[in-house]
Amino acid sequence: MGELDGKVAIVTGAGRLRGIGRGAAVAFARLGADVVVTGTGRSPDRYPPDEQAVGWRDIESTAEQARAEGRRALPLVVDVSDAADVRRMVEQVLAEFGRIDILVNNAAFARGPDRVPITEAPLDIFRKVLAVKVTGSYLCVKAVIEPMMAQGGGKIVNISSGSGKTGSANNLAYSAACFAQVGMTQSMAHELGPYGINVNCVCPGAVDTSRVDDIGRGDAWERMSRNIPIGRAGTDDEVGAFVAYLCTEAASWIHGQSINMDGGGTMEH
Repeated sequence: MGELDGKVAIVTGAGRLRGIGRGAAVAFARLGADVVVTGTGRSPDRYPPDEQAVGWRDIESTAEQARAEGRRALPLVVDVSDAADVRRMVEQVLAEFGRIDILVNNAAFARGPDRVPITEAPLDIFRKVLAVKVTGSYLCVKAVIEPMMAQGGGKIVNISSGSGKTGSANNLAYSAACFAQVGMTQSMAHELGPYGINVNCVCPGAVDTSRVDDIGRGDAWERMSRNIPIGRAGTDDEVGAFVAYLCTEAASWIHGQSINMDGGGTMEH
């Protein structure tokens, strides 16, 4: 018997081969949950070389990894910043599985065009970063509250970042979105706790995913890794496993927290 047998988990932004969303989806399946994985429907010509080399198929491949653990999996193309799309997602999940027990708000705008000085930050990019991470989380949470309440409770995990604890230069939009996740987590925890809905946030540091491929894996990556007290970057599977743990009964008294997971890079709340 798995700890999450009979549960249904939605993980947004779960289409990448090297990604926290994929890691979380597989971790949920290993604990016995059926999973719903969402993505934006990336064109294959945008896949990084490692995905192309193995014939990766975005959210369908993540779903296959979950099925390989013996669980059901539903891949859905969803724009989490669009209210109608989110409503359709929830309707499809309820039609397929009949319940929603877990929501992981992992979707984020692609890193790159937002990492510029404030004076050079395009307004449309700033808005898009917040639309996906902040508005997307708001819409997804709002859409799952009713079915979770009807079931007597649920689990919500928001994925922020170390950038939600400490600001840095050339990172305005992402820092704004990640700090917002921390505050939203606290507000949600106050409101939803009385209904048995557990809410937490995970703030990863440097994790070796395709999201940070713009840094490369050369000298800059090695210097960054050496500066982490534990001496290395994290992995998507490590973060995914911790996200899944937060959705077990063993973690049910952890509530309203934004937990640093960064190899000791941030050692204060």
